[in-house]
Formats: sequence, C-alpha cells, structure tokens
Amino acid sequence: MPLSLDDIAFLQTDRAQKQLDSLANADLSDTNALPLLSQLRRSLTAREAGAVLTTLRLRKTAAAKFPAQGGRMLFTDAGLQQASGQLLRQYRARQFESRRLLDLCCGIGADSLAFAAAHREVHGLDIDPVHIAIARHNGAVLQLPTQFTVCDIRNGIPIGYEAIFFDPARRDDKGRRIHHVEAYRPPLSLLRQWQAREIAVKLSPGLNLRQIVAYGGALEFISVKGRLSEALLWLHREAAQPFATLLREADALHMRNDDEAGIAITEPRDWLLEPDPAVLRAGLVQTLGRQLDASMLDETIAYLTVDQPAPTPWARCWKIREWLPFQLKRLRRHLHARGIGRVTIKKRGFAMSPDELIARLRLSGEGDSCVLVMTRCRGKPIAILCEEPKLGQAPRISL
Repeated sequence: MPLSLDDIAFLQTDRAQKQLDSLANADLSDTNALPLLSQLRRSLTAREAGAVLTTLRLRKTAAAKFPAQGGRMLFTDAGLQQASGQLLRQYRARQFESRRLLDLCCGIGADSLAFAAAHREVHGLDIDPVHIAIARHNGAVLQLPTQFTVCDIRNGIPIGYEAIFFDPARRDDKGRRIHHVEAYRPPLSLLRQWQAREIAVKLSPGLNLRQIVAYGGALEFISVKGRLSEALLWLHREAAQPFATLLREADALHMRNDDEAGIAITEPRDWLLEPDPAVLRAGLVQTLGRQLDASMLDETIAYLTVDQPAPTPWARCWKIREWLPFQLKRLRRHLHARGIGRVTIKKRGFAMSPDELIARLRLSGEGDSCVLVMTRCRGKPIAILCEEPKLGQAPRISL
C-alpha cells in the first residue's frame, strides 16, 4: 500500500518498531500475508498493520541495494526502484570534487546519504512530502548529517551550491518507463536554468543518444559487475564519445574510445567474447577488440572472437567447439549426431526467438549440452556451438 505522512509518523514510534523488529525474519510470502495481517491486527489498526507489512516487504526487497542499513530504513516502492545500488552510490559520491552539493529529486535520500558519507555538505530536494519525511528518517537512523526540503524545483532551487546532482523520475505514475528525456519528471531541459561548477544527471541506460546531443558534456555508461545499471551525463566535462565504467567491489575501471581504425571481420576463431554491456552502449566494441587482438564476426554484431582469450574483466567468454552456416534441418541433424539433447541459446542478429528455435530443433533433453549461439558472420546466419560454462554462467576473464 502507498505510505502516507501519518504512516511514516506511526512507523517511527516505539510501538511500530517493536513489531518491525519482531517480524524482521517473518515469512512475507503472499500465502502468509493474511495470517500475518491477522497477527498484527491484535494490537494495531488495519492501516497500521498494512504500513508494517508494506515496510517489512520493502526492507526485504531493499537488501540488495542497502545490504548493511536496509533493515533500519524506510522506503516507498517508487523510491526504492529509483535508488541506485550501493557500489554505484559510493562511486558517484567520489566523483564530485565540490564540498557543497544539491541533490535534486532526492527521493528517499539514498544518494544524499552517500554524499554525506563521503563528507559532502548535501541538501536534498523533492516535491513529494512522503519521500522527504522518509529521507529525514533515513538520515537520522544512519546518523549522517543531511538537510532535506520539500520543493518543486521547477520554481527554482537554492543558490550558492558548487555541485548539482539531478535524478529525475524515469517512470510514470503507473510504473511504466519514460523513454524521452523531455518527458522525465521534471524534464531534462530544466537543468538549463542552473549554474554550478559541477552538474551530473542520472539517465536511463537505454536512452536514445540523439536526445542529449544538444546538452554536450560527457556521457558515462556504468556496469555493476557486468550488469548495465545507469547512464550519467556530466555537463562540466567534455568527451566526444561516451565512455564505459565497470564497477567491481574493489575498484572502478574505465574505457574510452582510442580513435584507431576498425578491426578485422573473420570467421569464428577458438573463443567467443561478449563485451560488457557498458562497452556496447558506449560504442566501444572495436576499442575492446583492439585491446584483445580480437576480430568481429560481422560489422553489425557485437561479438568478438579470438584465438586465445587475454585477461580482461570487460568480456564474458565461451570456448567454441565448432560452427556451421545456419539451416534448421542441418543444425537439427548436427546436434542429434553429436548426442546434444539440451542447449542454452544466445542470439544476436537472429530473428527466431530462443523458445521457437528450441521447439523446432526437437531435442531429446538427454545427453550432452552446449551453448548454442545464433548470430551472423559477414551478413549470413550461423550457429556456433560453445562449451557449457560451469555454474550456469560464462566466466569473465579475470586479471
């Protein structure tokens, strides 16, 4: 249920805290919701019981993004969805050089708290009074010095701050993704009214790059342990082309365009490499290929192939068994002849869906297994049979 200001006030009472503590490890499944609410109703009103159950569920969901502090914080579903994970919050906070910072559209205060933990003097603004009440609560329980104010930033923002971090909503009231930056809430163009030494904007990683050309700056695509998480537009920096960042537990790696000539197009070699998604979004596949002495299968397909994989955290790799031009009946016979009864399908530039292809291959489900990569080589469809990786995930080639 959506939380109100009265709900937030109740959740901060000792009476609510007692219930939250006692049920921290409770079964929160849908099947147990009614018994749990009945238990809560013995001492709480229906509204109070709903607020406790909502908070318990949000805290469970928040564990991935707030592994250490989530059990003491308050959330809304929308605020939790918009909040970045811990590695991202900490990384972003380190990128600002300025001491005094405005966090615009601060939501539940996740980024503001990361800035405060990095010894910044931060002021968070948000139009939603519930989010501001939650942000104040979270700042208090984590004992981080922060200031939060209800404010419609479309009417102006405080002056005198050296840096601005802007995190507009990228979903509508029904939770649907907003695909144009000028439909963000508020729109990206609002930032043209602001003056600061440093300005950064959080964007959807799937944005159309043409929408932000007029803003200039440097666009950074960030992958967290191989998962594309967000894009950041740094208006006070300059870069002719987007760059990629890979966050790991211990460090952050960056890749920028090397402005060299293209790489060769060849048939599959001994290994197939899938570049990190931040490399793909930043248009740096050929830059990575040059670093690894790799070639491409097709100029439009973001796979690389090498004879021997060089150490890099920027790609996942598969050992190639063999490959063949794609023709459905031929591929079916080929797999059956080799006793392959199960396949995991990956595809790029191949029209048929994995489910449709598996159905039409009519495999037995027994015997050997492999990763079947459906893609193109020099414009023609091919099938690549790769070794099945251990533990169900292709390894990154570690340094």
